[in-house]
Amino acid sequence: MVMFLFLVVALAVVVAAVTLAVVGGGETGPLPEAAPERLQDPLPYDRPVHRADVEALRFPLAARGYRMADVDDALGRLGAELAERDARIADLESAPGRRPGRRPRHAHLARLHGEARPGGPVSDGTALAGPDGRLRCPWGVSTEDYIAYHDEEWGRPVHGDDALYERLCLEAFQSGLSWITILRRREGFRAAFAGFEIAKVATFTDADRDRLLLDEGIIRNRAKIDATLANARVLADWAPGELDELIWSHAPKTPGPAPRRVGDVPAITPESTALSKALKKKGLRFVGPTTAYALMQACGLVNDHLADCSARRS
Repeated sequence: MVMFLFLVVALAVVVAAVTLAVVGGGETGPLPEAAPERLQDPLPYDRPVHRADVEALRFPLAARGYRMADVDDALGRLGAELAERDARIADLESAPGRRPGRRPRHAHLARLHGEARPGGPVSDGTALAGPDGRLRCPWGVSTEDYIAYHDEEWGRPVHGDDALYERLCLEAFQSGLSWITILRRREGFRAAFAGFEIAKVATFTDADRDRLLLDEGIIRNRAKIDATLANARVLADWAPGELDELIWSHAPKTPGPAPRRVGDVPAITPESTALSKALKKKGLRFVGPTTAYALMQACGLVNDHLADCSARRS
């Protein structure tokens, strides 16, 4: 009987060891020291993703919060960062003599600069023909989502406090990520944040905050979620139309020259710096000059479609 029990225990140990090896992908050795013991936020959205972050999502931490979606997200972001590096190199090589560091940082431009449709031509920073033959900004032909957003939304005037609050929030969530990550989650964001109606979001409680931190349909960054809720509470005390008036008062008095290449588009301007300071003075958060300029581009305060882009003329 004792021998029988010994054999059962031994068999159980062997089965457990094999299972662990399979789940762990057959890899051994400790995780990198930089990897956290447990991920409170699955991924760090306030900085680039590193290998240690991806490693931390694998076994043996799989038993304590592993999510395949997080691994996919991490790998996708690593790929985006590599694409950005390659785009930067291509940009510098295609424009000899241009000072480094002037490449725009906005998501549409910084993340997709030089990127074309898979298997299609690579842009040298000038307008690129889309699948229908129309010339567009290079980032605007990379995916169907971008084509629609580029043609129908980006650079077109946006008015209304709730609409501008939504754009301000999404630009803040985009910080450090590719815009496509936000664009494909936009409906998830709208569902999670009550359609970005300022009056409703201002009433969100700690329970709503906890819900948002678990919502896989959005970017679960604690600091950005807190800023979104705090900004709604600030804006709820403003007069109707006050946010619209403040933002649009910072539109340039005269339009600048049409950029011919992506490299001609700035990351910030004196107007975006002034807008950022005005919003911060009013108590809003996550509204730096770069985010403010991205808002100005997206909402039509400036027209940064390239000179040969068909959307600029429409």
